[in-house]
Amino acid sequence: MELIPVILSGGVGSRLWPVSREAHPKPFMTLPDGQNLIQKAFLRAAGLEQVAEVLTVTNRELLFKTEDEYRSVNSSELPLGYILEPFGRNTASAVAAAALRLQQSHGPQAYMLILAADHLIQKGDAFRDAVAKAISLASEGWLVTFGVTPRYPETGFGYIETTSEVVGAGLKVERFVEKPDLQTAKSYLATGNYFWNTGMFCFQVGTVLEEFKQHAPDVLEAVERTLSVSRSSSASGYACLVLDSEQFAQAPDISIDYALMERSSKVATVPCDLGWSDIGSWNAVSELTEADEHDNRFEGEVMAYAASDNYVYTEDRLVALVGVQDLLVVDTPDALLIAHKDHAQEVKHIVTRLKSEGHAAHLMHRTVHRPWGTYTTLEEGERFKIKRIVVKPKASLSLQLHHHRSEHWIVVSGMAVVINDDRELMLNTNESTYIRAGNQHRLQNPGVIDLVMIEVQSGEYLGEDDIVRFEDNYGRCGS
Repeated sequence: MELIPVILSGGVGSRLWPVSREAHPKPFMTLPDGQNLIQKAFLRAAGLEQVAEVLTVTNRELLFKTEDEYRSVNSSELPLGYILEPFGRNTASAVAAAALRLQQSHGPQAYMLILAADHLIQKGDAFRDAVAKAISLASEGWLVTFGVTPRYPETGFGYIETTSEVVGAGLKVERFVEKPDLQTAKSYLATGNYFWNTGMFCFQVGTVLEEFKQHAPDVLEAVERTLSVSRSSSASGYACLVLDSEQFAQAPDISIDYALMERSSKVATVPCDLGWSDIGSWNAVSELTEADEHDNRFEGEVMAYAASDNYVYTEDRLVALVGVQDLLVVDTPDALLIAHKDHAQEVKHIVTRLKSEGHAAHLMHRTVHRPWGTYTTLEEGERFKIKRIVVKPKASLSLQLHHHRSEHWIVVSGMAVVINDDRELMLNTNESTYIRAGNQHRLQNPGVIDLVMIEVQSGEYLGEDDIVRFEDNYGRCGS
């Protein structure tokens, strides 16, 4: 038997703004124990028995960041695969692409375990037991879901209604129910045959493809066309399937629940208690931190006086609370969120407004991850911008030029090799160079420690899209 966990990493997590953003989404949020959600998902998948590969479906812009996160916790020799989306088309297309890819590489009898990159499961033994039961059901031709026994009338989750028919170690599913209002959620708890829908699934590759043919042929055909013109690539330790943008845009934007699970008669659920949470709001995040004697929960440097029932997350500044209660305070270098706990689900409306107004705070943090390292915007104003650049050992930026800006580079620590038009020079700590607008240039770190630099940009336009790449180690010359 071969089991392939498929980690879906496509959500933005807008209710967890300002920490979660499009270029640094929810799966990369670091939790109080020091790990982020995508690392936990990977370890959960890799720790199962008879795993042949871990396959991740994510946005192509997040490949190198995902690979960095996996590398920092991966001590196994498991093959890693990636399906890289140019943009999200919901979970049905992602699952179909994974199933078609695995049919080619592992055959129709292989088992797929669909996991979310941004959920938390705190009971590892219960999870492994539930997966074993799900595989047993999947071997009999079922599409298996994982239904968590509800602990309270939650209105932020979808529900699974089951019949009284026992199938193996599970129950036959009657229907899927959207997020209910509070009164309806209370009635679900009273009946005892409703479970929280975790969005995790298990099935054999051949079974799910047959169900796609029957119930969602438009999804399957669109993804098949996409894969027929998509390109594959490989690097040390992993293989990638890069989905074609033009064809993938034709795939229906629909969830696996709507496209398949609600239509199929072969759906069963494994009832389980996994210590599961989708970490869907700051209230859920706050529960991961121990409360003080006033029921305050703090991450970072916080002082409080006459304050109770508050949650504060701060990265690099002191936050003080006086005489307040039931607040969520989330402080990042470029954005501050203050919300009442009762309105935690409504943070997404701020993100929608930021996006509609073209504000950069919906997209990225001041620190931006790139394949070669990171850059942090320290200050910017009219005709100037100052960045801190960190280049990994042996890494290199692309050979590029800018039409509208010049750059002054100062080495803070480490060693840099700089190509500046027809010159190549070595810079050590406290040395600098000037890159005139229009000059082809490249920055490399030949050393074994991080290269840290300050870059001062000046010019009439300082946008990140003023870049022409000629050579690149990361396949970005067409961007």
